[in-house]
Amino acid sequence: MENSTSDNRNHTLQSLLWPERGISTEHLLYLRLFGPAAYSDSAHSIVFSAGGTVEFNTAANLFNLGKWRRHCALEDLGLRLEGEGRFELVVFQTLPQRSWERPVNELIELQAGEPFRLDLTPLLEAEPVGLVYFTLRALGEGKLTAAAWETRQAPRRLPQLALSITTFKREAAVEASAARFETFMAETPLAPHLHLIVVDNGRSAAIQPSKQVTLIGNENLGGSGGFARGLLEAEARGASHCLFMDDDASVHMGAVERTWTFLAYATDPKTAVAGGMTMANHRWALWENGAVFNRHCQPQWLGVDLRNFDQVAQMEMQSTRDKPHNFYGGWWYFAFPIAETRYRPFPFFVRGDDISFSIANDFDIVTLPGVICFQDADFSDKESAQTLYLDMRSHIIHHLALPQMDIGLFKTLTMPGWFFMRSLFQCHYESLSALNLAVEDVMRGPAFFAENADMAERRAAIAAFRKDEAWKPLTGPLPQQHIRLNPHRWLPRLLMKFTLNGHLLPFFRLYGNRLVLQSGQRGRIRETWGAAEITYVSADGKQSFTVRHSKRAALRQGWRMLRNGIRLMRDYPRLKAEWRKGYAELASTDFWTRRLEIAPEPAPGSAPMAAQ
Repeated sequence: MENSTSDNRNHTLQSLLWPERGISTEHLLYLRLFGPAAYSDSAHSIVFSAGGTVEFNTAANLFNLGKWRRHCALEDLGLRLEGEGRFELVVFQTLPQRSWERPVNELIELQAGEPFRLDLTPLLEAEPVGLVYFTLRALGEGKLTAAAWETRQAPRRLPQLALSITTFKREAAVEASAARFETFMAETPLAPHLHLIVVDNGRSAAIQPSKQVTLIGNENLGGSGGFARGLLEAEARGASHCLFMDDDASVHMGAVERTWTFLAYATDPKTAVAGGMTMANHRWALWENGAVFNRHCQPQWLGVDLRNFDQVAQMEMQSTRDKPHNFYGGWWYFAFPIAETRYRPFPFFVRGDDISFSIANDFDIVTLPGVICFQDADFSDKESAQTLYLDMRSHIIHHLALPQMDIGLFKTLTMPGWFFMRSLFQCHYESLSALNLAVEDVMRGPAFFAENADMAERRAAIAAFRKDEAWKPLTGPLPQQHIRLNPHRWLPRLLMKFTLNGHLLPFFRLYGNRLVLQSGQRGRIRETWGAAEITYVSADGKQSFTVRHSKRAALRQGWRMLRNGIRLMRDYPRLKAEWRKGYAELASTDFWTRRLEIAPEPAPGSAPMAAQ
């Protein structure tokens, strides 16, 4: 269906998101209440006495006029309110580098069962940029039960969206997500256009298949293999778009409706939607809202306080601009058009597959208010010798295999050098061994990845030498800190830099600092200057591990990395040619159908989704 004309019906573009237990109950992400106004969690409504006020200038509920105008050519806009009582309604328009406007300031009366509609189309004609939101101040007793931004403009298409979740041995989380989806499907008007595919790499989830949910047992080929399988199934079902999601699906189902609607109105068929991610310890703090890759991952808008409207407004208006060619979206939430997907996931197993998928396929990636996941585990706790191995090899491959990411030999060599020094300064010698192994595996070429898509051999090899850097239950008191060399003073810090953090100083292990750091401080080199022993404590305080200065281990791994760097320099032209050819071959439907031993056709008994 391709149509953008008005059909005189009201189509919801964005309805309110409310706090939700199990997802996020940070009220200031959704609404701001002042005076005699109260929110009902069970009824999803706000009740007022005279003078009570609600503001929706929030991260979840503001409306990004600029993105809808730019990507969807929106020409008609309205606001629908439902409830009862007399209110002062104010609509604000936030403009970049200008004073805010108050285009609407009226007294209105809401009546039960009769939606109130306000035409805001002039906002599109006068200022097709910026953000809009509304506030209500009660003039007496009243209630707000629902609100939505809407249009009479018909959607250009009716996307058939397949949600694909990959899971491995997280039975409770994925079963809860499937149950939430079934409940959502009983309520949403988009039910005919949605279907959930759960790819179970552990073959252990107790999910009952239904007309809304398909369960697929799959060989454990990591996230790459799971999402490749989900994409193949989505294609076989006739889906036009696919949404990759984490198995805990810690996102509001209303965000799925927003995603579907934006894809329905998008003018560019390459439009994709990337979800943001919050930090685990503070669900109001942003981890990233999309990211850029250039030799390493660069989260965008890291640390933004989603309760602070000034910070949110700046992020939303700046993120309306063109994205760089190396912008990507994480696979905790990434919706994309299947017809524009030239490359399938590359068999990285995990780590880096979402980066290359976004960049190789040249999607037009958009982030939207309220389309955000709330993570439960801290990324710092997840870092290990194995994750560094996976990061190192994927980082190099992105720049070898993707022409648009070519940075030349010298800059390519800086990646293993940076990873190496980061781990060396922290006395992470097992990580150094894993990094060397990663560089060596990249130089083995694409055939190695085809033969080791399950990563079984490498996981076993890394586990065999991973001893000091493995999290262990914390028993007894933590060791006492002893700091002789203050890392925050310039002279000791300068000495440590010139001596590779004591590795060039004799007997450093005897007088270097003994530190106790939180897992979130891992990777912060400044904290570790002068350290000869570091104990890391997990975010929950229940686990720890200790690493110690060793010149012998540093010399052994340093010499190995030097040899690998010389080999990489010598073979760089050949490796780049091999990887550009091999990437296309492995990130293909043919590779995955052979590797997964499946045929690209509908699964027995499954009903294809409706045609677009």
